[in-house]
Amino acid sequence: MKKLILFMVLALLPSTAFAEGPVLDRPHWSLELKGGSFYPDIPDWETYYGRDKTTHLAGSLAYKILRQVEVGIEGGYIWDRGMGYAPVHQEVTGTVKYDIAPLQAFVLFRGVFSEGQWIVPYVGGGWTRLYYRERIENQATVRGYTDGYHGRAGLQLLLDNIDPSASGKFYLDYGVHHTYLFFEAQSITAKIDAISATTSQIENIDLGGVSYLAGLLFEF
Repeated sequence: MKKLILFMVLALLPSTAFAEGPVLDRPHWSLELKGGSFYPDIPDWETYYGRDKTTHLAGSLAYKILRQVEVGIEGGYIWDRGMGYAPVHQEVTGTVKYDIAPLQAFVLFRGVFSEGQWIVPYVGGGWTRLYYRERIENQATVRGYTDGYHGRAGLQLLLDNIDPSASGKFYLDYGVHHTYLFFEAQSITAKIDAISATTSQIENIDLGGVSYLAGLLFEF
C-alpha cells in the first residue's frame, strides 16, 4: 500500500509543478496602426480634386471583453487639396484645403478560435463623430462636426511563425502576444445640411465614404 501511495504522489508531481509554473495569459488589448485610400461619397469629387480618392490614416485601441469580442476607439485623419469646389460651402471657388477627422467607438467580433490561427476574419461597427474643416482661398475657414455611424470588415494574417524567435523576444520585451498584418474595408456615413449655391435649397450632404486600409495589429 505504501508503494502505491508513493507511486501516485510521484505521478502527480509533474502536473502539479506545471500548474504552478508561469502560464502564458491570453491577450487583453489590441493596437492597430493603418493607412490606405478613402473614396468620398461627395458627388463629383474627382472633377474638383483630380482623383476619386484621397489618403486615410488611422489608429485604434481596443479592450477584449472576450477573446472574440472587443470594444474600442479609433482616431483617423483624411485630407485633400483641390481646385474649384468646396463641399461644405456647396459652391465653386478657388483653392480648397479639405480635412476630416473621424473619431469612432466600435464593437468588433474576431473569428479567432486558437492562438496559433493563421487567418482571422473580423467584422464590426459603431458610432462615428466626424470633424471637418474647409479652408478656402481668400475666404473664412469653415469647421464643425457631425455624428453618424460606420461598419468595418477585414482579414488578419498571423506573422508570429515567420520568425518565432523574434516573436518570442517581442513578447518578453514588450508583452506583445501576437502580431498580424490585416486588410480592412470601412464604410462611414455622416451627413450635414448645406445650402446649395445653385438652388438655394438645403441639401443633405454625406461627408463619409468607403476606405480600403492595410496595417499592423498588435495584441498584448
